[in-house]
Amino acid sequence: MIGSLDIATLRAAYAAGGLTPADLVAAIYDRIAARGEDAVWITLVPREAALARATELMQGLRALPPEDMPLWGVPFAVKDNIDAAGLPTTAACPAFAYTPTDSALAVERLLRAGAILIGKTNLDQFATGLVGVRSPYGVARNPFGDDVIPGGSSSGSAVAVGAGLVSFALGTDTAGSGRVPAGFNNIVGLKPSIGLISATGMVPACRSLDCISVFANTVADSLAVLQAAAAYDARDGYSRPAPTGWSPTLTAPPARFRFGLPQAGQLKFFGNAAAETLFGQAVARLQALGGEAIEIDYAPFAEAASFLYQPAGTAERTAALGDFLSSHAADMHPVTRGIIERGRDATAVDVHNLYYRLRELRQQTAPVWQQIDVMLVPTSGTVYRIAEVEADPVTLNSNLGYYTNFVNYFDLSALSVPNGFQPDGLPAGITLIGPAFSEPKLAALGHAFHAATGLTMGAGGYAPPATGALAPVAANEVEVVVFGAHLSGEPLNPQLLDLGARLVGPCRTSADYRLFALKERLPRPGLLRVGSGGAAIEGEIWALSPAAFGTFVAGIAMPLGIADVRLSDGRLVKGFVCEAAAAAGATEITDFGGWRAYRRASAAA
Repeated sequence: MIGSLDIATLRAAYAAGGLTPADLVAAIYDRIAARGEDAVWITLVPREAALARATELMQGLRALPPEDMPLWGVPFAVKDNIDAAGLPTTAACPAFAYTPTDSALAVERLLRAGAILIGKTNLDQFATGLVGVRSPYGVARNPFGDDVIPGGSSSGSAVAVGAGLVSFALGTDTAGSGRVPAGFNNIVGLKPSIGLISATGMVPACRSLDCISVFANTVADSLAVLQAAAAYDARDGYSRPAPTGWSPTLTAPPARFRFGLPQAGQLKFFGNAAAETLFGQAVARLQALGGEAIEIDYAPFAEAASFLYQPAGTAERTAALGDFLSSHAADMHPVTRGIIERGRDATAVDVHNLYYRLRELRQQTAPVWQQIDVMLVPTSGTVYRIAEVEADPVTLNSNLGYYTNFVNYFDLSALSVPNGFQPDGLPAGITLIGPAFSEPKLAALGHAFHAATGLTMGAGGYAPPATGALAPVAANEVEVVVFGAHLSGEPLNPQLLDLGARLVGPCRTSADYRLFALKERLPRPGLLRVGSGGAAIEGEIWALSPAAFGTFVAGIAMPLGIADVRLSDGRLVKGFVCEAAAAAGATEITDFGGWRAYRRASAAA
C-alpha cells in the first residue's frame, strides 16, 4: 500500500527496498480506478505501457538513481495542451485533436530524468479560463467537494496531484492557471519566469505570456521538477537562459525580509469573510518568519490584470487559433468561443494602445521591487461552486484573476502555496510574487511559510516530509524544539508567535527517543530519551530572543521541562522533554513518528 507521493517520501521508500516503481505504478492505477469517472484524465497511458516503463527503469539501475536521473520512478501527469509522443493532444476540444510524434521538450527532459508519465489531464478548453468547468470532458472532481470548481485552466493537473494520483503535474499559466487550481487543491503551484521552461510542443493561448507551470505537493518538489525541465531552446522564440549563478535549489530564507501587500482598500475577497481572515493570518505568519509588511499601491497591477479579457487582450488568443476558430466554431465550448471571438472586435490600434499602456504600468511599478523583496497576495480572493460559475461564467472568472492576470504582463515569477482552510473545509492559498528569475527566493520563503502552516499535503492527509532548508538563526537568538501543542497550527502555537518567535524549520531527533500521549486536560505529548528501543521523532525548531525564551520557559509546568535534545544531525538544541514518571502512565505513540501523525490517526479512528 502506498501513502504520500511526494518525491522525498518515494525516494526514501525506494532506498529502503520496500517499494519499486512497478509497485507504485500498479497502486496508482488502482487509485485512479477507485475514483471512478472523475473527469481528471483525457487520455491515460495504458497500464501495461506504464508498467513497462517502470520495469525498464528498474532494469537499468541496481541501486539508487544517479544524479542524471533525479526523478527516477516519480509518476507525473501532463496537461492536455502539452505534447506527449503517441498520445493525443486535444486542448479539450476533440475537433482540434492531433497525435504528436515528438514530446514537448519539457516532457522529454522529465522522461530523461527518470519520471513515469501516467496520462494527459483535463483543462478549460484552449487554456481559456480560471474555473476548470469549460471542457467537453466534464469537470475534474475537486477532492474537497464534488460541487466545488477545481480551478482552471489546469484543472485536471491540479486535481491529479491534490488527489494523490501523481507526484507532480505540468500545467500552463498564462494568467493564473498554474496558481488558482493549486489554491483550490491545497498544493503548490510554481509559475516560472517566461521562457525558463521551453514552450515548444505546447498549444499556445497567448504566445507572449504562456508558461509551462508545475504542480507539486511541496515547494522542494516543484524546484526539483523545474531543475529537470528548464532549458534554453532556440526553437522557442520566447525561450531565454537563466542568469549566471541562478540555481533552482532550496535554500534558507533570509532572517529579515520585506514583503509588499495591497493597501487595505485594494484587497478584494468578493464577500468571502473566511478568505479575508485566512489572508490576515498569512500576513502574521510571514511576519513571524522575519518579514516586514509594507503596503503598496496595487492599482496599476489591478489595471493591468483587467486587460486580459478585453477585446485587445483576447486578440492574441484569437490569433493563436487562427483558421480553426472560423472553421470549427460550432465545435468549441460556447463560453470559450465567446471569449476568444472578442479579439475580432479589436483593431490593430487597440492592441498597440493596450501594450503601450502596459509598458507605462510596468515602468510605474518597477520601483516597487526596490522597496520589497516579494509581493504577497491571496492566490484568489474566494472560491466558487460549479453552479455559481455556470450562472455567471465571465464575471466570476474575472474575479479569480484579480491577483493573477498581471504577473506575465509584467514579466514576474510566482509561487502559490497552501495557506489554510475555511470553516466549510475548502482550502485557500497565498501567492508570493517576484521579478523574473526570482524562483529561488520565492521558494525559500514559500517553503518556510508552508512549513509554518502545519498543513498536510493535498487531500490525502499526509504531513510534508521533515526535510528542507532551515532558516538562519541570529547570534542573539535561542533555538527551542517543540513536539506537540506548540507546533505550527496547534493550540499553543500562538504563545510562541506572541513572543515574536520565528519558525526555523522542521527537524527530527536522533533515533533514541520515545513519545507518549500524556493524560492531561490539554492533549500533548511527552518526549523521553532512552538508551535503546527509540526512534526519530518529528518536531519544529523555533528561534526566540533570550528575553522571550526566558518568558517562554517560565510558563512551562510539570511534567514538562526544557533540556538538551539531540537532533538527527547531531546538534544539541533546547527542547521539550517530560518526566519519566509521567511517561510511565501514558500511552506510547513512538511508532507514529510524531504528534501530528498520531493526531491524524486518532481523528480517523
